[in-house]
Amino acid sequence: MKKIFVKNIGNYERFRTGISAVEGRGAIEASMMLLTSPAGYGKSQTVDYWAVRNSAAYLRAKVEWTPHYFMTELAETLKIDSRGRAKDVFARIAGVLGSQQIPLVIDEVEHCMRDNAQVLEAVRDLSDLTEVMVILVGMEQVQNKISRHAQISSRIAKVVEFGPASYDDVGEFCRSLAEVEIAPDLVSEIHRQSAGRVREILNAIATVERAAKRNGAAKAALADMAGQTLIHDWQTRRPRVIKSAGAR
Repeated sequence: MKKIFVKNIGNYERFRTGISAVEGRGAIEASMMLLTSPAGYGKSQTVDYWAVRNSAAYLRAKVEWTPHYFMTELAETLKIDSRGRAKDVFARIAGVLGSQQIPLVIDEVEHCMRDNAQVLEAVRDLSDLTEVMVILVGMEQVQNKISRHAQISSRIAKVVEFGPASYDDVGEFCRSLAEVEIAPDLVSEIHRQSAGRVREILNAIATVERAAKRNGAAKAALADMAGQTLIHDWQTRRPRVIKSAGAR
């Protein structure tokens, strides 16, 4: 399977629209964007792709984070001195972020909500001082948690919600990533079984590709996958076996 990022899908377009909204904001202090969705819809892959191409500082929040632990990791990511008092580390970070206008991405932001969201308060202090874009990424429930902290939620210029991949999105994944041609009926089955979860779609494509290559085929249709497991159902913990062509 090809190791590329697929951009021509609905969720990425929503993400790009959100970025444009933050860039064109009226209140300069409202420099944050919140990206949410249930697990498996491609949030982390999207922000990682964007962060690399925009020279952003990307951090995955930890359960153990405190404001000082957060700033230490951020300083190390920026390759600046992380030693010394918290206020000195903060000043060095702010100097680099502000002067170079380096965007900041924090994934799994749920872990920043402990102790009255002290870590997010530190993030807000940095964004207020430097006016850099901050992208917060988390599960769908995190929006309600952040909304309890008006001083933070008021800085969020845009909330972007990722949804399940559409049939057309699944087709785009198959065309862009698979090293064999995947027929429309099999694209439809991948869409149905995956429920639009990107992780499941990618796993299914890899499964189809392996099966086609074992058979020396350049194309795979639904009938070719009869008797094989396309996707493992993580909820029931049972494989979903394709019984026969057109079977549901």
